[in-house]
Amino acid sequence: MVNNLADIDASAVRVRGLSVVRGGVTVLEGLDLDVPTGQVVGLLGPSGSGKTTLMRAVVGVQANVTGELQVLGLPAGSPSLRRRVGYVTQAASVYPDLTVTENLAHFAALAGLRGATARSAVAEAVTAVDLGGHERQQVVSLSGGERSRVSLAAALVGDPELMVLDEPTVGLDPVLRRDLWTMFHKLAAQGRTLLVSSHVMDEATRCDRLLLLRAGTLVADTTPDALLTETGAPDAERAFLALIDRANAAGGAR
Repeated sequence: MVNNLADIDASAVRVRGLSVVRGGVTVLEGLDLDVPTGQVVGLLGPSGSGKTTLMRAVVGVQANVTGELQVLGLPAGSPSLRRRVGYVTQAASVYPDLTVTENLAHFAALAGLRGATARSAVAEAVTAVDLGGHERQQVVSLSGGERSRVSLAAALVGDPELMVLDEPTVGLDPVLRRDLWTMFHKLAAQGRTLLVSSHVMDEATRCDRLLLLRAGTLVADTTPDALLTETGAPDAERAFLALIDRANAAGGAR
């Protein structure tokens, strides 16, 4: 492991000895990690490394989880966390035949908001994701990037402390990806914690903190600068490959 930064006082997520077995296959094995409060934390690794499974465990919808998993000081999946944690799945989690406002009003109601409070929350979420002027458009008529922002707004409308975003930039062009990462940092500056997964290694440099997974194990718990310094690699992708080579060599030496 490159640089264990687990000695952080304020953790939005605390994981100790976490394992997940699905269909007789170990998907995650013995993970120990922390997600510090108020930061953009990247969960990176190739497809099939266990990123989505870990995120599902954090939001409390993953079966067959063993070990300790605390979210905002409570066991993952606790009912009181429903409004405190926002979750954006890989697939769009909004209704294409509804307008932006209708979608957000629906998610506001699910969060227990009513009347003027709900309307204010919807307006704030629209502003936060820069969808002003699109409120009355059906989601089906929006671009891919705009639909991604509607999904993000749906997660924001309940004013969550922790946002779990599963590959929110996949399939987007470089400009839209850049704009979303800028938005993520604005949300973190407001005090929210964001756990963002990606298999695009160049997005590692956009994070405050990195958790790198491979084959269900934690390869590195570090920062972008520390990752490059430790490996001597010129970019995140080659740094990750260097870590994999090092881990394989260590395994073969046993």
